[in-house]
Amino acid sequence: MYNMQAVIRKNINNTTMQFERLGHIANNIANYNTIGFKTNRFEQMLHEDGYVNGAIRTNALQGSIRITSNPYDIAIDGQGYIPVVSPDGEIQYTRDGSFKRGANGYLVTVDDWMVGDGIKIPANSYKFEIRPNGDVINYDNAGSLPEKIGTIPLVEFDSPESLEQGHNNKMVVTEDSGNPRIVKENQGIRQHAIEASNTNIYDELNDLMRMNTSMIASLNLMKVADDMYSKSINIRE
Repeated sequence: MYNMQAVIRKNINNTTMQFERLGHIANNIANYNTIGFKTNRFEQMLHEDGYVNGAIRTNALQGSIRITSNPYDIAIDGQGYIPVVSPDGEIQYTRDGSFKRGANGYLVTVDDWMVGDGIKIPANSYKFEIRPNGDVINYDNAGSLPEKIGTIPLVEFDSPESLEQGHNNKMVVTEDSGNPRIVKENQGIRQHAIEASNTNIYDELNDLMRMNTSMIASLNLMKVADDMYSKSINIRE
């Protein structure tokens, strides 16, 4: 009876891990069209005692870059994240460069988090450009000299795959990711562009089909074990 109970416990543990992995696959598929989204991978590890544990890893691979007509759009060509600050002062990190001019004139995310230390776009700006190093250059009129009004910072991490999902397509620092550090001599900022999600829909669907097969097998095994356990109790009685 003890061995049968152990089999049931292990199978429950393993099935729970499968459901957690399924949740990450579903989230990756749901964010297929989310700008700058980074998929999560649930890495499973089988221990000698038969139990399965898992760890979540962020897939830091770059998505494809798409050209837009919006001067507020930027993409990061290469590694790194842009620090953004919430209205409450919380700092998180994003690759979603679909920015806008906020109500107070500052460059902000779609949900009004400030980009970097604050870059104010003048209300009477004739045009502005964002250079590959992140410098934001403003022109008051067609014949005016360029004026630098700020720089979009780019930071990197020792272990970007250890970042965790934060608020609305942003990432938060973990102990394993390491602290952010400024990318020196950055030339990876691209204006009039956005980075697509790095979700590979075919890989995710393949994982989903394999998960379905594995979960059916686990549930069938649990049913068999439960039937055998019930029969053993009846025999003892």
